[in-house]
Amino acid sequence: MSTQMKAIVAEEGKPLAVGNVERPEIGPHDVLVKVAAAGLNRADLVQRAGHYPPPPGASDIMGLECAGTSAAVGTKVTKWKEGDKVCALLAGGGYAEFTAVDEGSLLPVPDTLSLLEAAALPEAMMTVYANIFMRCSFQEGDSVLIHGGTSGIGSMAIQMVKAAGASEIWTTAGTDEKCEAAKGFGATRSINYKNEDFEKIVRDGGGADVILDMVGGDYVQKNISAAKVNGRICNIAYLNGPKVELNLMPLMLKRLILTGTTLRARPVEEKAEIRAAIEKQFWPMVASGEIKPVIDEVYPFPDAESAQAAMSKGGHIGKILLDLG
Repeated sequence: MSTQMKAIVAEEGKPLAVGNVERPEIGPHDVLVKVAAAGLNRADLVQRAGHYPPPPGASDIMGLECAGTSAAVGTKVTKWKEGDKVCALLAGGGYAEFTAVDEGSLLPVPDTLSLLEAAALPEAMMTVYANIFMRCSFQEGDSVLIHGGTSGIGSMAIQMVKAAGASEIWTTAGTDEKCEAAKGFGATRSINYKNEDFEKIVRDGGGADVILDMVGGDYVQKNISAAKVNGRICNIAYLNGPKVELNLMPLMLKRLILTGTTLRARPVEEKAEIRAAIEKQFWPMVASGEIKPVIDEVYPFPDAESAQAAMSKGGHIGKILLDLG
C-alpha cells in the first residue's frame, strides 16, 4: 500500500487543489477510513481563513466529517473490522482519500443509506445532540427555537427534536423558499428573519425552553428575550460577531442558562459518549428513514474550491458534499 494519497491542499492566496500528501498512520485505537464522501462545514471556511486551527495532533487537512470503508484497524480496536461501512466525526482530515479516526467517533452506515448520504450526518447529528440534548437538557414536551433552520445543523436539529417530542419548533431562515423547506423538515413555525420579528413571535407564542443559535451578535439579546423562564440558550457560532453589549437582568429574572460549546477539540472520550447516545437513541430512526440526511449539492472531489464558494454564499439548503467516488 502506497504511503501517499490525494488530498485537498490549501495554499494561501491560491484556489484549493488536489495534491499528494502522506497517508495518515493509525494508532492502536484508530481506524483508517477510505473516504467515499466528505461533508463541508462552515468551520472549514474559518480554518482556511486562519481563524480556526486544528487541535493539537489533528490533521491540518480540512474536513470534519466523512463516510467510507474501513481500510485498516488499530491493534486495540474491537468494534470495527476491515471492510465495514462507516461514517465519522473528525477533528480534521476529511478532504482526503484516507483519514485516521478514533474508533469511538465512528457510526455504522445503515443498509438503507449510501455512503454519500451518510457523509451528511456525523457532524450535524453530534453537534445537535451535544448542545440541545446534553448541554441544554432537552426534555420531551420542550419548545425549541432553532436558528438557521436550513443549514446542515439546523435541518438536522429540527428533525431530531421533532422525533424526541418537542411541543413547538420555531426556526428562522432568510428566504420564503428556505422557510418552506424548514417546515418540510418538521418546523411548526418558520420565520423569515428578513421581514418578521422572531423575538416577538416566539415570545408571544409562550417562549422557547431551548434555543440553538449560530448567529450571535444582536441575536444574543433577542434570544434572552424569546426564552421561557428556566430556558437554556446555547451558541455554537457567532456569524454576526461574538462581541455584544447585553442587558443581563432578564437572564437573572427568568433564571436562564446562556452557554456555548465547540465539538472539534473535545477529548475522544467525550465524542465517543455523544456517538454512543446517538447510536442508541437516533440511529434506528436514521435507518428507518424517519430522520433523513438533507443534501443540497454534491461536488466532485477536485471541485472543492467551487464547493466552498457555494457554501460561503449561503444559499444552500442542507449539506454540501465532496464525492471521492
